[in-house]
Amino acid sequence: MVSRFRRIVTAVTVWHVAASVCYYAVYAGTPIVRNAFDLTGLEVGVAIAALTLGYAVSLLPFGVATDRFGERYTLTGGLVGLSAGALGVAVAPTYPLFLLAAFLLGSMYGSATPGTNKAIFDRIEPGRQHRAIGIKQVGPTVGSAVGALLVTGTAGVRFPRFGFLLAAAIGFTVAVAFFSTYRRASPVEATSPDFRALSSNPTYLVLLLSGLCLGAAFYTTTGYLTLFVGNAVGTSVALAGAVLASTQVASSVGKVAVGTLADVLPGSERTRTGGILAVQAAGGGLLFFVLPVTETPSAAAVVFAGIGVLVLGSTGLYYSCLSTLVGDEELGAASAAGQLAVTASGLFAPPAFGYLVDTSGYAAAWSFLGVLSLAGAGFASLVVADAV
Repeated sequence: MVSRFRRIVTAVTVWHVAASVCYYAVYAGTPIVRNAFDLTGLEVGVAIAALTLGYAVSLLPFGVATDRFGERYTLTGGLVGLSAGALGVAVAPTYPLFLLAAFLLGSMYGSATPGTNKAIFDRIEPGRQHRAIGIKQVGPTVGSAVGALLVTGTAGVRFPRFGFLLAAAIGFTVAVAFFSTYRRASPVEATSPDFRALSSNPTYLVLLLSGLCLGAAFYTTTGYLTLFVGNAVGTSVALAGAVLASTQVASSVGKVAVGTLADVLPGSERTRTGGILAVQAAGGGLLFFVLPVTETPSAAAVVFAGIGVLVLGSTGLYYSCLSTLVGDEELGAASAAGQLAVTASGLFAPPAFGYLVDTSGYAAAWSFLGVLSLAGAGFASLVVADAV
């Protein structure tokens, strides 16, 4: 018989993979979108910001809905909406309509963090939760890798955005399977989140600042990696997509590894999760300063792999640390607010990065992310210091 741990983690991880295929396909497809609508670097950033804005405005509503009605319904509805959004992105005939489709796609991804986090912390026993979070956070990186391969690898099939149709098909299929197989162990007790209590928790707010900094690095790196490798380093769109995929694989390895460490290392949960988070953010921040001097695709792939293990692989520990600061009954809303902090940076960081690329070059742009990552490490260290 399949264990409870494996059954729940598998269901939530597969959901997260399918949802992320739809969502992150837009990031991987930025060279295709740029060519389709003849966009500048800033306009590419605006497209990413539109996707992220949809995500940001829907997080708190999905968090409240998850706490009140349970993750089965919010996750299923969210994945159906993501699939519909991917379909819209595939067929949008103009740049403004593409922005609208991207916004709608992003808004449905707001179901991911509160729903999947609540499933893990409600239904997985203590002592295995951080490992479970690390595994399920593989979903976005694997989904991003699959999305990158789909979009860049099928760009010449029928029409350039054909990969988005495949992403939509994956999403619809998994949504049906998830709703048919996922069951809660007990009835959902409707609750209303206490946002006033969350906002009066200073340590929680400091962690949100760390998430704000790390989110800027995460969303911008994911959005501009293929452009950087393709244009600045010099390679094909397909190979640039493969570098993005390998970066996401490295990120997946990092998430599982640090989640396992957080379960087995000594000390309080907050100290373990916050301390590892600070190390990841600091190490990744330093690697951003190395990127401008990479001259070959293989060198860039190695540096991006390190960034994947560290900065991009820090999301699991971020949510694990967050869970040590709030009660179980507030976890859906607290996770949504935590993700909102991460996502909010995606509204300003990609356009700012694109502007720096257009005016000063990639050295200034990557250094911008390096400084933000180091700041994120500093805020995470403050969370640890408060626990001592």
